[in-house]
Amino acid sequence: MQKLFTIGYEGANIDQLVETLLTMKIKVLADVRELPLSRKKGLSKNGLRERLNEVGIEYRHFKKLGDPKAGRDAAKAGDLAKFESVFYSHMETSEAQSALTELLEVASNDLTCMMCFERCATNCHRSIIADEAILAGFEVFNLVADRPEKYLENDLAIMRHNPRQSLTAAE
Repeated sequence: MQKLFTIGYEGANIDQLVETLLTMKIKVLADVRELPLSRKKGLSKNGLRERLNEVGIEYRHFKKLGDPKAGRDAAKAGDLAKFESVFYSHMETSEAQSALTELLEVASNDLTCMMCFERCATNCHRSIIADEAILAGFEVFNLVADRPEKYLENDLAIMRHNPRQSLTAAE
């Protein structure tokens, strides 16, 4: 079965993110932020791409798999139902479906990790994308970026994706 990983960089720095990706032998980082910007040094699109290229990881931006502004606003306001409604509707668009097909094709060829900001995949749109990947036959695992040493200890303990499971699934 093909694997796809997800990761959120909240609470982590660029070094921790890169170390986690290298430990897991990730070949492609799929950035699923609509706006690949960050206040954290090195985690905006260009800086991140540069750093990943230095260590042999390909950076791919999947803008059309990003959460639209209305979804981000709802999530910030704590309206999870509206956030999910906006993103599910967005995923029905031809642009999002095309980007999903491209992401899964990339992940079929190279070990890929889908990245967004939120540390916990349960509260992030990447869990909805992960559900789609599971339906396409992928086995999905959630990582956290701020504890790379965890994966050095025992990578077999990584939990499979379950969108209704708490953050403890990744820890």
